[in-house]
Amino acid sequence: MTRRRGERPKIGFRAAALATVSAVVVGLGGAGVATADPTGGPAGKQWTATHDGKQKYAGVSVRTDVPIRMSDGTVLRADIYRPADARQRPVDTRTPVIVNLTPYTKLLTSLGSAVIQHPVLEPFLDQVLSKVRLTGPLRGGDDLIGTIRDKGIKTMMVDDNLIRSGYTQVVVDVRGTGFSQGTWDVFRSREQMDTIEVINWAAAQKWSDGKIGMAGVSYSGINQIYAAKMAPKALKAIFPVEPGGDLIRDVVAPGGGLGVGFLPLWLTLVNATKLIPNVASMMNGTFDWKWLADRMSEPGTFYPQLLAALTVPDIASIPPNLKSLLDESSDERSSWLSGADKITVPTMIYGGWFDLFTNSEVRMFNRIPLPPNKKKLIMGDGYHITIGAGQFGKNGTPSRLDVLQRAWFDKWLKGIDNGIDEYGPVVLQNVGDNWITADQFPRAGMHRQRLYLSDRRSGTAPYAVRDGSLTTAKVNSRGRLTVSPGLATVCSRDSAQQTIGVVAVLPVCSDDARFSERDALTFTSAPVATTRSVSGYTNVRLNTVLDATDGYWVATLNDVAPDGTSKVLASGQLVASLRDYDAAKSEFAPNGDVIDPHLTMTLSARQPVTPGRPVTVDIGLLPTEAKIRAGHRLRVDVFAMNLPRGLPLRPLLNASQLRPQHIRLDPDRPSFVNLPISKPLG
Repeated sequence: MTRRRGERPKIGFRAAALATVSAVVVGLGGAGVATADPTGGPAGKQWTATHDGKQKYAGVSVRTDVPIRMSDGTVLRADIYRPADARQRPVDTRTPVIVNLTPYTKLLTSLGSAVIQHPVLEPFLDQVLSKVRLTGPLRGGDDLIGTIRDKGIKTMMVDDNLIRSGYTQVVVDVRGTGFSQGTWDVFRSREQMDTIEVINWAAAQKWSDGKIGMAGVSYSGINQIYAAKMAPKALKAIFPVEPGGDLIRDVVAPGGGLGVGFLPLWLTLVNATKLIPNVASMMNGTFDWKWLADRMSEPGTFYPQLLAALTVPDIASIPPNLKSLLDESSDERSSWLSGADKITVPTMIYGGWFDLFTNSEVRMFNRIPLPPNKKKLIMGDGYHITIGAGQFGKNGTPSRLDVLQRAWFDKWLKGIDNGIDEYGPVVLQNVGDNWITADQFPRAGMHRQRLYLSDRRSGTAPYAVRDGSLTTAKVNSRGRLTVSPGLATVCSRDSAQQTIGVVAVLPVCSDDARFSERDALTFTSAPVATTRSVSGYTNVRLNTVLDATDGYWVATLNDVAPDGTSKVLASGQLVASLRDYDAAKSEFAPNGDVIDPHLTMTLSARQPVTPGRPVTVDIGLLPTEAKIRAGHRLRVDVFAMNLPRGLPLRPLLNASQLRPQHIRLDPDRPSFVNLPISKPLG
């Protein structure tokens, strides 16, 4: 039986937070009421016109490699972009400052910004890409193109129109990366202190009016969250795109499955680009020899931990640097938590249902203690690399991200009454479908319903390991359903998610689970008679039996179309021995079912399984928003492996022996899915 720490609250944190939000909305009247149109209506058109129209200043002045000395003596390097006249001379006017800290070297930011905003190349790309719409077998690549076509990529770069409108932008290499001195600290306490010191430095410069905003994607979104929780006085607004807020549970090892499809390539990218020297300084005789010494002292940050996670044979052999990641009191674990409940600056979060950080994006929004006019959530259905694709402020879609970013900063850094505070506050894309607005997430009006896993054949998935059913009534049959670890998930929605959208180029993998379901137990409902919505968190409870002391369970919730297409809406995974969850931090349905288990994820809480003995596991799925149309079915898939999204840490993988795994059918201990649905089935 899973050990539940702490007394279960009668009402979960999210329910209480949503009740508070609803009360605030009523109290604020028009200020916090959701704008029904995801485009923003007339205000949204004006945001686009303001961003794309003629700007106050003609040019942009750039100073490169400006030194910023930290309190410990380490020198970070920054590029400073200021509004300028037509001859590129910076203006004397003090302006708000947008700070961006990146580990990917500001050199790439500079080059990328120059390419996508080149006076000849940009209009050419706009003209060409506006006519490109990939369909058929190549349709998965359209969102990748859309990141450029729909300007989402500008939130990764320096937006010249933003600068020319009267902002200064400071792009800084975080310590140990790019041209900055030091060793890469990967969001730990020293790096977070650097962020605050950079903000204070920027606020004190003669070209600054003292008001600071923060912008950026992914890593540069995460450090915005960490900065905001520390509440530096000068920080007035943040616009984090695809930020994480609990890195262990988000991407390092969600459910205990090491993110092997992302982490090795990501660590290689940062560790490789941090070795690119400042060639200009080599040419003019100002090369920073301390930079070189720092790089040589630690050329492969976090490689030792990754290697240990993949190779250490047993628990006793885990080295201290890896053990700290499995200890709640370590600097990494404590530093890598969002602290969203401490954020008091206006925050607009952009994320996606299949982003790397879906786990945190919704959670952080709900925990930020601000009224709806000061916090916003936009959730698309894309991947980490398909930033803002398909968003252009028309046909029911939100405005482009560069447009929303400008409107957000204009409101909170310049005091311009442009209506962005009345937008949303929650703007959601139904998976593979239309955009909607809401006052909260999960949306109001959902009912919690159990659907039971049955061995009765549905006739919809004859290719699966076992084609079972989802039923509204408890199952009376007894027996075992067995699934073995397989490799079919290399072509799956989870594979696309873990590879930041690269696998999504192949729609046969990302848009249809029938290939991966060849390694799965499937459980499918009868067709729904009328269209329904699913909004929120889903949990799959399995009554399991293992042949070893550990195992690896993966579950997905799918929408099955009449033609058989099986579209994944949400997924989750769990190493059986790490099934312990903290009840005080988890969410429960009115009937007592856990619906969002907060896994403890520590070695001290590990519970090896006794082979042959039934054990209950709860697999929390990522949040989702989806429309189940009439004639479609719901399906739960259960796997015993999930490469490349997850691979159990090597000691746990060894303990599993990759043996077959079993769901035990028992009317007294049923297996079921508890999901949030607008109208219960049956």
